[in-house]
Amino acid sequence: MSLPVILRPAADAEISTTYHELEEIRIGLGQRFLASARVVFERIEDNPELYGLIWQDVRAARLKRFRHVVYYVVLDDRIEVLAVLHGSRDSGVWQSRV
Repeated sequence: MSLPVILRPAADAEISTTYHELEEIRIGLGQRFLASARVVFERIEDNPELYGLIWQDVRAARLKRFRHVVYYVVLDDRIEVLAVLHGSRDSGVWQSRV
């Protein structure tokens, strides 16, 4: 079952902010972050239930080489990404978006 991955505006903003912060640290690091996120999105799209449930209907997938986690829900016709956050962030941030 392949479903389209849709980023909620808050998740899209988090990706953009993280990209810019990482590019300031080292040029090219932001691009690697985006590539890592893209790989996770493709995996989720191809196999939405690949990653386990962590709270109610929310699933979480960790990016490789980054400490960021993609929080998402699987709906009937799409996958919605709630948040893309650093693993040390408070879980209340994404829980308020369910």
